[in-house]
Amino acid sequence: DAHAHLDDPRLRDDLDAVIARAAAAGVVRILSCGEDIASSRRTLEIAARHPTVRVAVGVHPHRAATWDPAAADALRALAADPRVVALGEIGVDLSGRSAPREAQERAFLEQLVLARELDLPVVVHVRDAGDLAREIVDRVAGSRGMIHCFSEGPAEAAAWVARGFAVSFAGTVTYPKNRALRDAAAAVPVGSLLVETDAPYLAPQSRRGQRNEPAFVMDTLAVVAAARDVTAGPLGAAIGEAAGRLFGPRWP
Repeated sequence: DAHAHLDDPRLRDDLDAVIARAAAAGVVRILSCGEDIASSRRTLEIAARHPTVRVAVGVHPHRAATWDPAAADALRALAADPRVVALGEIGVDLSGRSAPREAQERAFLEQLVLARELDLPVVVHVRDAGDLAREIVDRVAGSRGMIHCFSEGPAEAAAWVARGFAVSFAGTVTYPKNRALRDAAAAVPVGSLLVETDAPYLAPQSRRGQRNEPAFVMDTLAVVAAARDVTAGPLGAAIGEAAGRLFGPRWP
């Protein structure tokens, strides 16, 4: 599961059981992402208790107004923990429900620079902002990472793959109306393909209305495999290899 929020209050009360169900379903690794400094710290505490969990630390575009030099110093310190494999969740959201655009752009750019300093990939949130997000990424040579919960069609996916980014598909790819998203999932090269839950959000079609959790990533994998006309087992293994290449020696 290449993206979850295990520190979310909706998962805290039975988190041990949630992680056990994921393992029973065949999920061997969960990347849990911070949204600000406090949630990044909580997520690291979870990873200390659960060996299958790795962590991304970062300031989400919704929290971009909190970004300042102190936040950068805090992320730099947190990233020294061997369980941290990426900076994230960072990015740009122009849906109108996020922080002011100027604050988002500054936080995103400066976290991209910090990721290059630390030689870490980034976990990127993009909503209604593909062109702007790519323009900012292009300012920081050598940026690498994944686009989480990808929500567009094949051409948009190709624009990210051309920049060396992996494209990650969440439960939304299973929704009947999202044919263009399944077309994108079929077109992304296997070496650039990831799947995720974004738990506790965006449960797949077979679980609509439920709290999402990492075990359900198998539903998403099955739909992506069907879109590619392959079987889920070998595709899951290939996705695991892609995640290992992206997140590096701290991932296994």
